[in-house]
Order: sequence, then structure tokens, then C-alpha cells
Amino acid sequence: MGKTKIFDTALKPETALLVSVITPDISEQNAKDYLQELEFLVQTAGGEVQGVFTQKLAKPEHATFVGSGKLEEIRQYADAEDIDMIVFDDELSPSQLRNVERELKRKILDRSNLILDIFAKHAQTAQAKTQVELAQLQYLLPRLTRMWTHLERQRGGIGMRGPGESQIETDRRIILNKISLLKERLRVIDKQNETQRKNRGELIRVALVGYTNVGKSTILNMISKSDVLMENKLFATLDTTVRKVVIDNLPFLLSDTVGFIRKLPHHLVESFKSTLDEVREADVLIHVVDISHPNFEDHIAAVNETLKDIDALDKPVITVFNKIDAYKPPVEVDENGEEIKVTLDDFRNSWMAKNSDPAIFLSATEKTNVEEFKQKLYEIISKMHTARYPYNNLLY
Repeated sequence: MGKTKIFDTALKPETALLVSVITPDISEQNAKDYLQELEFLVQTAGGEVQGVFTQKLAKPEHATFVGSGKLEEIRQYADAEDIDMIVFDDELSPSQLRNVERELKRKILDRSNLILDIFAKHAQTAQAKTQVELAQLQYLLPRLTRMWTHLERQRGGIGMRGPGESQIETDRRIILNKISLLKERLRVIDKQNETQRKNRGELIRVALVGYTNVGKSTILNMISKSDVLMENKLFATLDTTVRKVVIDNLPFLLSDTVGFIRKLPHHLVESFKSTLDEVREADVLIHVVDISHPNFEDHIAAVNETLKDIDALDKPVITVFNKIDAYKPPVEVDENGEEIKVTLDDFRNSWMAKNSDPAIFLSATEKTNVEEFKQKLYEIISKMHTARYPYNNLLY
């Protein structure tokens, strides 16, 4: 009698292949960085990356995103290694998704779908759950035909030869009605949140912003002595957390918000704009940057682009370069062709020379330069408080 193979999906993570098209406007380093980020997204979702496939093209193939030869190469590898899913590093059109799934006969995800799945997994409050569900339905709507053909293959047989256009139209109406209900529910939640913000009194409001997984929650915990979830995962925090903080008898409100990321799905940005009201209405922004990441300057640009989208770029900003304990000096080449290492002091001096906003270099986990950060924050908030409430200033 042969041995029975026992397979437990709770113990064995889903395996994945990553697929990326490198167009002429993407540098090799950026392409590598995007794929590292995609691998981190897969890990955050609970998957395990087994391989990476890239192809240089002028633009993605209209029908299948990658060329037919590359698609066959992916299929052979996936079959040989029994891969569970294929993840593409860009959003696939409904027809691309349908064609690729038909060719590879595997679960196909794109970057948007993967991020939506992570958001759904991490949503805790009614607001976050509503925002994620809204984004999911908006993503699903143009892909209904593909969903139905997927069900056809699963169920098959007599009486299951396809739902027909009438069923798809019925589903489309149901989804559109659900989207309207969710938008209305978000409007109600937004009004409740607006009332809560007004009820917080006249305290100066400070918001932590930054790329995902740069240490914003660690800094919130450090400053407010609270206990907010900290994980080495992308989008560990979805819901805005607000804490009252006091530095040298001066109280203010400090909020932590959802992290930003490049190539964030459009529907998700739209759905979460209400969450970012905390940023839009803040008096001061603390822009947290992971200086140990090789492409942190790209991350700064991505965050500033989002701040621009929500009209929040005109506020006083303190740039906090976090994780200095993990900083590795990059190597540059001078005019003589000799390699030079850019030390932390070199970068600090050049940044200060080019930018007028205050910048602090710290390690939240090692508690390095924390007092300098608190002092700078106190100076800015104190000036604001004095200007806004001159008669109350004597109380602090």
C-alpha cells in the first residue's frame, strides 16, 4: 500500500513566480527595486517567491503582457515546479488577465490585485474595511467576464455552458448598487470622523507620513509611549491612529497614517483619500524616510507626489531619516574614476545644504538622536502655539 501524501495549506505557503516587463523608461536598478518590492508584497500576503521572469520590451504585449516565447518559458517552469500562482508587476487589463490565465492555467495576480488582498487582510475598522471593499469592487467590475469564464471551467457540464450576457449584466448592476452603498457609507463615516476631529479641541496636529515600512509606527510608539502594531511588513498599518502627546508640558496630537507605495492601485488611492484627511488637515508633517533603503530618494519623491495629490505639500515638514543604524554608505565614482564612499555625514551635509526644511537623522529602534528630534518638534509646535493662542501661551 502506497504512502498517502498529506498537504496542509495552513502550513505550506503558496508558491509564486514574479513577472516583469522592463521598458526603455525604466532603469535596471528601478526594475530590480520594483521586483524586490513585489517579492516583499508576496511575502506580506503569505506567499513564497520561487522565481523571477523579466523581459525587455518597448511596451507590454497588448494580448498577453509578455511575448509568447516568454509566456511558454513561464508555463514550462510553473508546470515543472508545481507553482501555485503567477504575479505580474503591473496591472493587467481584463483581456490580458483572461489570456494569460488561459495559457498558464494557474492563478494569475497583478500588482493591484495583490495589494488589494493585503489591504483586505489588514483592514480592522469599519472605515478601512469599507474602503477596501469599495476598491475591490471597482477593480472587479471590468473583469466580470473573466470571472464567469473561470467559473465555467470549474463547474462545467450540462446546464453550465456559460452565464450569458444577461447574467453578467445582472452582476454588473448588483456591483454598481453595492459601490453606491459603500460610497454612501464612507460619506457617513467621514462626517463622523470630521466631528471627532473638531471635538479634539484646539491642539496643534502633527501627522506622520512616509513610504510603507519606514518605521512610522515605531516613532509613534517612541514619542507617545503607546503600543501600536509594529511589523516588518508592507501596509501593517491601514487605519489612522491618533495619540495625544506632551513634550515639556506642551500637548499636541500625533497621527500615524497608511504608508504610501509606488504603483499604488488607482481605486485604492481614491478609496483611501478620506483616511488621508488627517494628513490634509494637519498643522505639521513628519516625513519619515528609511535611509537604509538603497532607493530612499525615489521613496521621498513617491510620497511627495501623493502629498501633492491631496493638496498637503504646503505644510511645515520635518524630514526624519530613520534607521541610521542600518545605513550602508553607497559607493560613487569621482571625476578621476576613483571610488568614494558617501558617509552619513557627507549625506547629512549635502542634504542640509540643498534643503531648507529641518532634517533629523535617527534610529527609532536604537533610540539614537531621539532627544534632538523631540527638541526640534517642540520648537516648531511651540512657535505655532504661540502664534495661534498668544493668551494661552503662559499656561505652557
